[in-house]
Amino acid sequence: MAAVSLRDVRKRYTADVQVIHGVSMEIEDGEFIVILGPSGCGKSTLLRMVAGLEAITAGEIAIGGRVVNNLEPKDRDIAMVFQNYALYPHMSVYDNMAYGLRIRGLAKSEIDERVQKAAEILELKTFLGRKPRALSGGQRQRVAMGRAIVREPQVFLFDEPLSNLDAKLRVQMRGELQALHRRLGTTSLFVTHDQVEAMTLAQRMIVMNAGRAEQIGAPLEIYAKPATTFVAGFIGSPPMNLIPRDGRLLGIRPEHLEPCAESDASIVAEVDLVEPLGSDTLVYGRVAGGDGARVAARLSAASRVQPGRFELRYDPANVHWFDAATGKRIEA
Repeated sequence: MAAVSLRDVRKRYTADVQVIHGVSMEIEDGEFIVILGPSGCGKSTLLRMVAGLEAITAGEIAIGGRVVNNLEPKDRDIAMVFQNYALYPHMSVYDNMAYGLRIRGLAKSEIDERVQKAAEILELKTFLGRKPRALSGGQRQRVAMGRAIVREPQVFLFDEPLSNLDAKLRVQMRGELQALHRRLGTTSLFVTHDQVEAMTLAQRMIVMNAGRAEQIGAPLEIYAKPATTFVAGFIGSPPMNLIPRDGRLLGIRPEHLEPCAESDASIVAEVDLVEPLGSDTLVYGRVAGGDGARVAARLSAASRVQPGRFELRYDPANVHWFDAATGKRIEA
């Protein structure tokens, strides 16, 4: 295991195309970090720079106190798990997991010990003789993780490893990843565009926006106190409502809105969509008058809402304020 240090890391393809704009972060030994952001924000590029699959233009990356800028991927003591599993179809599960160790010249007894140990951790022992085509998607992903585990690296790098799985399997695999990290304690960087994965897996996360680290912190801290309108609008489902008020932006989470009498209303909305979800009800509409900003409310399942005019209120203690020009948070 090892700490990872990113110091003003930058990536430029041409003079006019810069994709990573000076990301800095100190990742502690054994920490699970999620790099979160929309498509094209630079999150996978940043991970590939740590792996050595992308050269960095400027800055410094250190693993375990050793600067790795000029080291090949094989010399960085990392293991990477990809989105598409990348298993050898003609090899058994055992051979897929053992292949990298054989290339490195490890003794047969040590290879077997490592493969058997990883298979036990991942509940793959009964599948070691099968070919990948005889496995489910979740089992194939566990094999890909097993191949990384047997290397016993200092750092695990995960590049959207769950995105090819169906919704039920993703939930299951999130639980397995959490258990795996608790058991191994290996420093991990995990890239995803899925905020649920980020919120449930991360000890800390980097929210990326257009190649910049928009905010770094613990998931609940970022949710409760977003640094910018981008973060406020990206984290949460539905995301935070952002409503122009007095030259600023008022932010309020959907769960902090509740129905009220017209005389108590903080927001009057014209509702155009109601989604009863069983556990709660989502209501969508536009603020009446003004610029007609979109608004969403998460109400109790018992709420009976119809399209049309609807009054909502909020507790001022739950309000966030942002600068309308810069998008940055305004502290009270």
